[in-house]
Amino acid sequence: MPPTERLYYQDSHLIEFEARVIANSERVSGWTAVTLDRTAFYPTGGGQPSDTGTLNGLRVVECIDDEADVVLHVIQGRAPEVGTIVKGRIDWLRRLDHMQQHTGQHIFSQAFVKLFNAPTRSFRVLDEACEIDVDLDNPTSETIERAVELANNVIWENRAITISQVSSQEASGLPLRKESARAGDLRLIEIEGFDLTPCGGTHAYQTGEVGMIAVRSWERAKGLARIEFVAGLRALADYRRANQSARAVAGVFSAALSDTPELASRMIEENKQLHRRVRALEEIAARVEAEELLAQAATTPDNVRIVNKVFDNRDSESLKQLALSLIAHPATIALLGSRDKDAARLVFARSVDVPGDMNVLIRDACVMLDGRGGGKPDLAQGGGKNLDKLSEAIEMAAKRL
Repeated sequence: MPPTERLYYQDSHLIEFEARVIANSERVSGWTAVTLDRTAFYPTGGGQPSDTGTLNGLRVVECIDDEADVVLHVIQGRAPEVGTIVKGRIDWLRRLDHMQQHTGQHIFSQAFVKLFNAPTRSFRVLDEACEIDVDLDNPTSETIERAVELANNVIWENRAITISQVSSQEASGLPLRKESARAGDLRLIEIEGFDLTPCGGTHAYQTGEVGMIAVRSWERAKGLARIEFVAGLRALADYRRANQSARAVAGVFSAALSDTPELASRMIEENKQLHRRVRALEEIAARVEAEELLAQAATTPDNVRIVNKVFDNRDSESLKQLALSLIAHPATIALLGSRDKDAARLVFARSVDVPGDMNVLIRDACVMLDGRGGGKPDLAQGGGKNLDKLSEAIEMAAKRL
C-alpha cells in the first residue's frame, strides 16, 4: 500500500479536502479505520493529539499513524467503499488549538535554550494545558518567567514560520535545536531568526497566531523542570477562569482584587489560632465530659468501668481526646464511635492498669464497618463506610471484653 500523502505538511490551515478511499479495516472497538490516498488529518504523534472531523459526514474520532506510513481514520458508522471519493473536513477549533500549543512549545523551548542552554526533553498536549520537561539547572519562578517573557516577545513580533524539506546530510550542517531520530529527508520548521527544528506537526503561519504563553505551574520531576503552560485560546480560557475565581474571592471579602491575597493569608492565620484555641477548650471540656460518662459507666466484676458510646458529628481528633481523658482514670476502657459526615469513626482505649489489646479489638470492629483500623494495645483508631453497623460494632467489642 502506498504511503498517505500528508496535506498538512504543506498547509496546516487546510481544513477541507477530497481523497480516494484505498482500504478499510475493522478495529477491535468495532469501529472502522479508513485509509485514504491523501489526508489533511493529523495523526497522534510527537506529543500532539490527532485531529478529529468528518469524512462524507461520518464522524472521525481519531487518526493513527500506521507502521506502513499510512494514516488510519477511525470513524463512526458504515465505512465508504474502497475507490470512493470522499470529502474530509477538519474540526478547525481543535486544529487551531493544537497549532497554538505546538508552535508555542517550539518558541518556549527555544527560549530556554537561548537563555539557559536548557533543552526540552519531552512535550505533551493535555486536555487543558501542556507540559514540557526542561533540563534546567536550579529552576526558579524567576528564571522560568524570563523564558516566558522572551517567548511572548517573539510571539508579538509576529515572525514568519516557514517549512522546508532537507536531506539528513544537509541537516547535519544546520543549527538545529534538536536532532531527529528519523532517517532520510527531514521536514524543518523555522521561526524567523529564532528557531530551527525538525518536526512533523502542525504549526502556525506566523508566531502572532499563538497569541501568548502563560505558565500555570512547575515542579521538579525526575531531575528535570516540569512546566505546565497554556497558549492561545487556552491562555484566554485559563485567564477567564482565574479572573472569575479571583473576583468571587474578592466579593467574599468585599475588597479589591489586589487586596485579597493579604486578607486570605490573615484569615488563614486567624483560623489556625482559633483552631488551636478550640482544641485547648476541647481538652478542658473532654475532662469534664469524661467525669460525667464515668459516673454512668457500667462496671465489670473486676471493677473495670467500660464507657461505650456513639456520637454524631464528632471528628476523630475530638473522639481521641475524649478517650484519652477517660483512660487518664484507672480501671477504665473507652469504646467510642462517631458518625462523622459519611464515615464511621472508632477510638478504643484502655488505662494502663487494664489488660487487653485494643489494636486487635478495633480491627475486628472495623471489618463490620467495611473499613480498617489499627494502633497500639492501649489505644487504636479506625473507621469505615458502613454507618448502620457502628453501634453493633461497639456492642460486639464490649461483649468480647
